[in-house]
Amino acid sequence: MFDPNVFAVATGIEEHNNYAVDFIEATRWIRHHLPHAKVSGGVSNVSFSFRGNDHVREAIHTVFLYHAIRAGLTMGIVNAGQLGVYEELDRNFASGRGRGANRRADAGERLVAFAEQVKAGGKERKEDLAWRAEPVAKRLAHALIHGITQYIVDDTEECRAAIAARGGRPIEVIEGPLMDGMNIVGDLFGAGKMFLPQVVKSARVMKQAVAHLVPFIEEEKARLAAAGGEVRARGKVVIATVKGDVHDIGKNIVAVVLQCNNFEVVNMGVMVPADKILAARATRAPT
Repeated sequence: MFDPNVFAVATGIEEHNNYAVDFIEATRWIRHHLPHAKVSGGVSNVSFSFRGNDHVREAIHTVFLYHAIRAGLTMGIVNAGQLGVYEELDRNFASGRGRGANRRADAGERLVAFAEQVKAGGKERKEDLAWRAEPVAKRLAHALIHGITQYIVDDTEECRAAIAARGGRPIEVIEGPLMDGMNIVGDLFGAGKMFLPQVVKSARVMKQAVAHLVPFIEEEKARLAAAGGEVRARGKVVIATVKGDVHDIGKNIVAVVLQCNNFEVVNMGVMVPADKILAARATRAPT
């Protein structure tokens, strides 16, 4: 019994869009070359990006299972209560069967847009800029929650300038309003009220905001050193994203905060095997 991995599609990362197709093609290859073997699969994983939207998950499971069985799948692990009849799918979703098959470059984005439409009851969504009249901290939170990059640099600079005017530090923008916004994102995702693609967009907004602040943080450190201030490292931290995970926004934020607090950071990057992390810890730890 072979169990090729089923991974989530439409996560917001382009490389993930073909995961459903990859599983189906792997199943077809196994059954063709090993005709006496069986194939199982965790069907529910394919829709994990849309946790909380049961209607869309049911439709994705139905389409995925339909094609996987035709390719030779013999056992599927899935909530039977989240399966529909393929031919009875809503016509709007049925017309998008190719989205799961990743037959066009924007397949993932179209699937996310469809899911948001279903969640909103199919009503047309119009851009509402009323949030631009809110205080800057609330604007930053709104941008993070909704994945809006259009105004993030201007709002981040406005917040930084206001903090600087009262004698504050650039890092306070990260530790204050930006992290407050990310905490809301985390709570919403944990409650199933935000999907993984939306969280990825939030991370991209955060990344832009932090990138704008980094030069100001580095300038502050340079001024401190020029004035003869304390710049000796308080310690050394080895930081990395483990093998199997390509997301680095959280790691990079932690690295910036540590550096602002006089820690030397050895940032090993993403997809780092555990043995390399341990080896770096052993050879680079302070005495």
